[in-house]
Amino acid sequence: MKPDYNLIWVVVLMVLAQLTAFYLVKDLDWKWVVFWAYVFGSCISHSMTLAIHEISHNSAFGNCKAMWNRWFGIFANLPLGLPYSISFKRYHMDHHRYLGGDGIDVDIPTNFEGWFFCTRFRKFIWIVLQPFFYAIRPLCINPKPISRLEIINLLAQLAFDVAIYYLWGVKSIFYMLAGSVLGLGLHPISGHFIAEHYMFLKGHETYSYYGPLNLLTFNVGYHNEHHDFPNIPGKSLPLVKKIAAEYYDNLPQYNSWIKVLYDFVMDDTISPYSRMKRQLKGEVKQD
Repeated sequence: MKPDYNLIWVVVLMVLAQLTAFYLVKDLDWKWVVFWAYVFGSCISHSMTLAIHEISHNSAFGNCKAMWNRWFGIFANLPLGLPYSISFKRYHMDHHRYLGGDGIDVDIPTNFEGWFFCTRFRKFIWIVLQPFFYAIRPLCINPKPISRLEIINLLAQLAFDVAIYYLWGVKSIFYMLAGSVLGLGLHPISGHFIAEHYMFLKGHETYSYYGPLNLLTFNVGYHNEHHDFPNIPGKSLPLVKKIAAEYYDNLPQYNSWIKVLYDFVMDDTISPYSRMKRQLKGEVKQD
């Protein structure tokens, strides 16, 4: 349980890679802007959201420098185009403390999502629209007062977006925003949204994934390990599995997020309702 200082340099390189991409796409035909937004930009953007996930657990600078992590999260947020980092941290801590908590854990789909997206075609559309539901769901389930840091996150993001538009034009802005939306929607990496907690097997609420896409996602696939030890950086989660193999090796697990997406759409017994929801008792403390 110690900081992963390599995360800092990886995030800086990812931001620089996207800045380079913003410059390179500014004079391309639109078809190539769309192509590179999906093939490259979406991967970097989704990977960056998972870097922000790591930062939300103070993995960059450690718990003793919590505010350094918040400022660094705002920096990592810049190439995504939309303010995300500070709000994500506030809600994600609730997800860990009160997993499946009704009215608290906004990772749980709304009743409307479970009721409406119940056919194969509708479930496919739900996967495409996942970034919109993740953005809107907190406002419906558990709205919180806007914090000072969220305002700073918003202002920093607006200033960055305006600068990109002024320097390189609308194609760079489109590439940035499209990459974020596409990367969080119908994309192989997005399989982790469903793989983590949807109950494909009754009695098993959290699942790990041990495939190659962990290399792009800071080992978020090691999800049972992550929920057991949320203060251990993603880089070290394979070591957790190795040390405690008897606790993890026999649990249900995935090796393909693409197959998870396919099975979710095609299996008529699975829907957004396939989550464990709990009625919380006692005092609830939220960020």
